[in-house]
Amino acid sequence: MVAIETDSLERRFGSVRAVEELDLEVDEGEVFGFLGPNGAGKSTTINMLLGFVPPTAGSATVLGHDAATESLAVRQRTGVLPEDFGVYERLTARKHVRFAIDCKGAGDDPDALLSRVGLADAADRKAGGFSTGMRQRLAFAMALAGEPELLILDEPSSGLDPNGAREMREIVREEVDRGATVFFSSHIMEQVEAICDRVGVMREGRLVACDSIASLKRDLDVDSRLVVEVDRVPEGIREELLALEGVSAVRIDDGEIEVALSRAGRKTAALDAVERSGAAVEDVSTEEPSLEDLFEALTTESEVAP
Repeated sequence: MVAIETDSLERRFGSVRAVEELDLEVDEGEVFGFLGPNGAGKSTTINMLLGFVPPTAGSATVLGHDAATESLAVRQRTGVLPEDFGVYERLTARKHVRFAIDCKGAGDDPDALLSRVGLADAADRKAGGFSTGMRQRLAFAMALAGEPELLILDEPSSGLDPNGAREMREIVREEVDRGATVFFSSHIMEQVEAICDRVGVMREGRLVACDSIASLKRDLDVDSRLVVEVDRVPEGIREELLALEGVSAVRIDDGEIEVALSRAGRKTAALDAVERSGAAVEDVSTEEPSLEDLFEALTTESEVAP
């Protein structure tokens, strides 16, 4: 079953196309990472999915509801953690969560939700004195009210320390185990790689890639790196390595030779070249492309792929 589906979804602001011909499917029960640089169209897409911004063209369906004409039904079944969440400074954390519960017509215990996100001791504190991380935890507790079928999380780990980010990931996994779908937008590639089943990458309003991270790493010609530690750096080794097929760059620093290899490059050929030069190889390691490498490749090319 499909939780989110868009068909040629577009949004224009005057002559600017913030989102252009977006065709996207997010399956029920998956964690989908929605990535892109600032201004790529991510927030505009989220606002259209929630019915806050009407599309200029195309359509979006969320949990079987038309996002433009049935937005209230969408929001009743969706938990949202927005970017730059604003609190009511004079209200306590408990009252914030109680408000979210009442809006959903749910029967949750606000203290249980606050405990789940690590705010049990702050339940009676006014939110105006909360740190950025505490406000983020509070917004997450409110998003969890009513056991939503869909969670839309926009930069959910913003302001959280590493322990808070880890706790957030654990809660997301618990929600997926419960049967929820998670639509997850973030600039922190480590968080995305740790938790997402698939990712979609936006650039200049268009979806330029959509697949599992493993498939993107396999299909995109993004450099891996071979790092060779030697007893000495032979003269002319940089030129010899650069002459090999698939070698895109060579960095030499204090007895370490780092070779960037495209998909056409062979690590064994580069290592053989170093050994033939007469240097003694003391250690060898490899670094495969990270999601950050893929993100850079997809969002900095000279033209957006059709």
